[in-house]
Amino acid sequence: MHIRLLAIGDRQPPWVDDAFDNYAQRLPREWKFRLDTIATVRRNKNDKSLRAMAAESEQVLAQLSPTEQVVLLDERGKELTSPLLAARLMDWQSNSRDLCFIIGGPDGVSEACRQRADFTWSLSKLTLPHGMARVLVSEQLYRAWSLQSGHPYHRA
Repeated sequence: MHIRLLAIGDRQPPWVDDAFDNYAQRLPREWKFRLDTIATVRRNKNDKSLRAMAAESEQVLAQLSPTEQVVLLDERGKELTSPLLAARLMDWQSNSRDLCFIIGGPDGVSEACRQRADFTWSLSKLTLPHGMARVLVSEQLYRAWSLQSGHPYHRA
């Protein structure tokens, strides 16, 4: 199983890239974990249309394989404890399908993206900067792996 994070937003502050890379490098090589980014569609200052979100969502859907399991990161999703994420990750691994986590753009994702998701995961009820979400996903994947493998990183 390969795992990737597909995120809208191609430029992040250096601290995001550093923290993300720190955890991503710790993940098992067999996951072939990678980050794919889609540029944020330019918005006008007072543009309240759904045009940009729809364009970003079309790009997301175009990059998904029909066989991939898709996990959408969204504040309206299901919150998981770290042990529950580890168990869910084990279930996803048993399906032998590649796994793609999606972080939408500033306005979220379209209904078509929501419907394509196999699971919707909320990192928190708080509104988080998208860069922070990248870091949290990579850290929680590392924590889930550590729970699965008995590594001492996670201390309950």
